[in-house]
Amino acid sequence: MQRSIIAPAERVTNLRWGIAVLLGIGVLINYFDRVNLTVAGPSLRTEFGVDDVQFGYLLSAFAWTYTLLQIPIGVFLDRYGVVVIGRATALLWAIASGLTALANGFATLFGTRLLLGIAETPTFPINAKAIGYWFPIKERGFATAIFDSAAKLATGIGVPFVSVILYYYGWRATFVVTAILSFLFFIAFYAFYRNPSEDKRLTHAEREYIREGGAQPEGLTTASNVGAALGYLLTQRKVWGLTIGFAAYGYSFYLLLTWLPGYLVKTYHMDVLKTGAYAMVPWIVAAIADLIVGGWLVDYLVQRGYEQTRVRKTIIVIGMLMGLTIIGAAYTTNPNVAIVWITIALTGLACTAPIGWSIPGLIAPRGGVGSIGGIMNFFNNAMGIAAPIVTGYIVAGTSSFANAFITAAVVLVIGIIAYVFILGKIEPIPEPGGYGAGVRG
Repeated sequence: MQRSIIAPAERVTNLRWGIAVLLGIGVLINYFDRVNLTVAGPSLRTEFGVDDVQFGYLLSAFAWTYTLLQIPIGVFLDRYGVVVIGRATALLWAIASGLTALANGFATLFGTRLLLGIAETPTFPINAKAIGYWFPIKERGFATAIFDSAAKLATGIGVPFVSVILYYYGWRATFVVTAILSFLFFIAFYAFYRNPSEDKRLTHAEREYIREGGAQPEGLTTASNVGAALGYLLTQRKVWGLTIGFAAYGYSFYLLLTWLPGYLVKTYHMDVLKTGAYAMVPWIVAAIADLIVGGWLVDYLVQRGYEQTRVRKTIIVIGMLMGLTIIGAAYTTNPNVAIVWITIALTGLACTAPIGWSIPGLIAPRGGVGSIGGIMNFFNNAMGIAAPIVTGYIVAGTSSFANAFITAAVVLVIGIIAYVFILGKIEPIPEPGGYGAGVRG
């Protein structure tokens, strides 16, 4: 029998995974920018005389612009595409972080955090859209988990990393370092990211593998149809089920992202280096769970024939139920026990996050991934505004984080209800008459 020989050019290459890693590196640096203020908080508060309530507002400042621009940036992303929006905003990251190092008081710090929120607004909608273009459905979970887990990993390694810089060189140096890293990412994104149709490195075999596997077709929403497309999506039950569920996840995520070091300092009187070591544990474990459960396990089960809606919803519900264990931290005076409860809660939530970010690419009509991602992330990051401020008021009023953790658990219950009863089957939203006509390749 004659043996078939496949030419190298006909093999399915792995350029798409390089794209996923590039996007993940962007999120990693993106979250170094965000965690800086959390770690530098005690030093800033001493230097500028900032109290608990003011610091809650300062922690939320990033989320103000980040949230308000989510829906507009989703529309702009669908209108102008990943390449244009991605390059422009990546450069702005570096500028915003660098300016923070020059801040001379509460007002200027607040302003630079608002600017950083503007710069980083498109990050996750861009990544969701890019993954939709570059990956078949059966690989979408792990590809999404690569960039989503980077958010947890960045916090896990970023807290001790920034703590060391802060300890030896001061808080301004931490922002200089992240500004440099942000600029290096801008150069990498400018040089290496292209959409599949524009990337000359992509082989025919890999292109066909991606296309035949159900990747989102490329296309930009025309200017004349932007309003109609967004209005249509806002009427869809699936969009609201996803949005409410993901926002509930966001409340606990942002509470821990912004207040965990402060919680350890205030409740257990830890110094900056010990705080960094303790805070690292839940985020590192969460990053691993994000990749293995929210990414690899989902793809593994879907590839073996399990119904994708049942797989994704089951893991989401189990993960959010694990998130309820954050209540355990409200009823202990032992920092080791508290970190165990927080680690279990954050690990469960981490498993749900890449699934949530993969859903826009699975339910969106053509040209609508950015808009759905923007809607979803608008409400998610509204929680990024609410959680730090509500927590600041609770801590100021009670001198304890117990009620703050209980509040987060109540919000998670609402999210579970939305995912189970409102989202429905994870499948593409039908295109109404005229929607497709407003999309061009």
